[in-house]
Amino acid sequence: MKKLSIRWISIYLVSTALIIYACGGGGGTPPPPPNPCSGVTVTVSATTTNPTSGQNNGSITASATGGTGFTFSINGGAFQGSGTFNNLAAGTYTITAKNSNGCTGSNTFTLTAPNPCAGVTITVTGTVTHPTTGQNNGSISASASGGTGPYTFNIDGGPFQSSGNFTNLSAGVHTVIARDVNGCTGTANFTLTTTNPCTGVTITVTGTTTNPTTGGGNDGSISASASGGTGPYTFSRDGVNFQASGVFNNLSAGNYLITAKDANSCTGTANFTLTDPCSGVTVTVTTTTTGNTPCQSPNTGSITASASGGTGPYTFSLNNGAFQANATFTNLAAGNYNIRARDANGCIGSTTANVSNLPQGPLFTQVKDLINLNCVTCHNPSNPNGGMDWTVDCNIVQFKDRINARAVQGNPSPMPPTGLLPASERQKITNWINAGGRYTD
Repeated sequence: MKKLSIRWISIYLVSTALIIYACGGGGGTPPPPPNPCSGVTVTVSATTTNPTSGQNNGSITASATGGTGFTFSINGGAFQGSGTFNNLAAGTYTITAKNSNGCTGSNTFTLTAPNPCAGVTITVTGTVTHPTTGQNNGSISASASGGTGPYTFNIDGGPFQSSGNFTNLSAGVHTVIARDVNGCTGTANFTLTTTNPCTGVTITVTGTTTNPTTGGGNDGSISASASGGTGPYTFSRDGVNFQASGVFNNLSAGNYLITAKDANSCTGTANFTLTDPCSGVTVTVTTTTTGNTPCQSPNTGSITASASGGTGPYTFSLNNGAFQANATFTNLAAGNYNIRARDANGCIGSTTANVSNLPQGPLFTQVKDLINLNCVTCHNPSNPNGGMDWTVDCNIVQFKDRINARAVQGNPSPMPPTGLLPASERQKITNWINAGGRYTD
């Protein structure tokens, strides 16, 4: 008899059992169906890509054996047809593979985040421009090496910027940080110190002057320029208020200190002297006078002046009045007068001239004595009979015609009331009036 194989014996036994079960034979519970995963081992393997530090760019690509038609799950999540999982951070992940019979297998994979800055030294270097004293005009120009560019930079904890140039800096220690594309950083301190931009700088101020044209005038000028510093320059007369122009007008005689300041506030000075055209000039004024005749209108006094010591022609002034070309001043009463002479350059000299009253004339004296003897008793300040006060000399001169009519001619009545004066006395009055009837006759 032919020997049956184990395979056929197994089929036979299974078939016999099914027949017995179908015919109700056996009298018990049928055996369970066979487990498709019995003896099946699902093995999961994978390749990994670690993320960079601080990022979620790692990945796991899994594959499986122990069946067919696999799907995959990560950390108990939903199954997917692909065994690739992206956008993973550093950590431990469990990958489960399931075959078409539902048989599963798992494996654990660890992603690590390597430090991209390990072994990387970023060196920051730069050049500095020191600020000038009292200003915030320093700067740092930084660069970096040793990492992966491009770099960004910050200063003193401020925001990062693409440029390593920092301006408007004051004196002091400033910290510059450079950061590469991997976030690796390097630091350097830069010390800015104030510098004096004027050290070794000598600013020379030169210029031309124009003296005032008249004595005491203010039409002088200074035109200054500067060299030796960094232009443009500004200029000042008082060291405080500066102007762009070096020209100063409307100046009188005197000494002026002109200061020039360059673009770095370095200064230089120079003295300029404007000379009055009358400096060293003495104008001498001489006068001749004509006395005033009292009781005359207008006054008859006069002063005639002349000048020397200056530059002609001269003009003349009386008592600080307007200057005039005529050197003679007329119609002056008795008194003291200030006479000034001004030359062509405005140089002035002065003197005092006295105009005196001319003395009484002998004829007037005789008439005055005669009237005092015969008429004053009735014609005085306390008893000005008829409005006449003969104690005033000028009343005698002013009213000489009345005196002649009453005392000489007796018209309309003789004076004094006692009768006409003797002929010799009346002749004195007539002689004075015929001479002119003046105080000086």
